[in-house]
Amino acid sequence: MVAAPTIMMLDEPSLGLSPRLAEEVFSCIRWLSRERGVTVLLVEQNTKRALELADRAYVIALGRIVSEGKPRELLADGTLLEAYLGSSKAREAPASQMRVR
Repeated sequence: MVAAPTIMMLDEPSLGLSPRLAEEVFSCIRWLSRERGVTVLLVEQNTKRALELADRAYVIALGRIVSEGKPRELLADGTLLEAYLGSSKAREAPASQMRVR
């Protein structure tokens, strides 16, 4: 922070942390973004917390961007659910038709 960066890239900053410490990390990220005006590129598996911080979000599946937009838009269109749980057709298929590979 001594160099006063205008952009920070963070990869899984909450990985392996207790919920309390993860909350502190997310509070610091929020402060950097909102109060200091630092642009934060955040890669985070904790979707709920990441979307609370984000102005814009990207859903990546198998290395490809499958959707992008404001967090509310992504939550409303089901893209996140699809990315995490797979195809809606797979969820609707009878168990006898599903195979694990």
